Amino acid sequence: MRLLSWLVRLIVLVLLLLGIQSLWKNVGSGGWLSGIFSEEDKTETMHTVVLQEITAMGKLELVKYNFKDVVEQEIVKMWLPNAKAVLIVQGEAIGCIDMTKINIADITSEQETLVVHMPEPELCVFKIDHDKSKVYNTEYAFTEEAKLVQEAYKQAEKQIQKSALDMGILKQTEENATKILTPILEKASGKKVMLKFPMNTQIDKLR
Repeated sequence: MRLLSWLVRLIVLVLLLLGIQSLWKNVGSGGWLSGIFSEEDKTETMHTVVLQEITAMGKLELVKYNFKDVVEQEIVKMWLPNAKAVLIVQGEAIGCIDMTKINIADITSEQETLVVHMPEPELCVFKIDHDKSKVYNTEYAFTEEAKLVQEAYKQAEKQIQKSALDMGILKQTEENATKILTPILEKASGKKVMLKFPMNTQIDKLR
């Protein structure tokens, strides 16, 4: 009996030590109890995402122009000094073709040739990269600084659109479409492929 009682006490002591060790491990080494005794609060984030719209994307982007512009914006005043702002602006313009505009009637097939009448190339994106743009300097702006900067960005975006068109982004889009799509279509059809574009691809959209 004395031996049995001693074994019971030994087992209880071992279990007690194991329990204390497990508790200390969870408290001291980031276990599940550490959060209870931690002095720092935890930050929890909850999201409620609602899908509002699904849009079919059929525009094939074929060329991108990157621009950097120094914009000087000024508000001319009669009596006070003119408010000025100088911005260093970076942006991009992307030429694309809307493939959803191609119909069955636009594709004609002869014995050895496949002719595809393509839609007009488009300037589908022209925008300012605000993360890479910055206000370099302002003078006498005071309460009008926000208005100056906003107007400068607006003018810079228009300039990106105009510059891209003037530099021939639509023509470059057409050439890239021919380079990229022709070998793909020839491999798929087993015929020689000709892509035909409208003659008025250089329309100035700013006019």
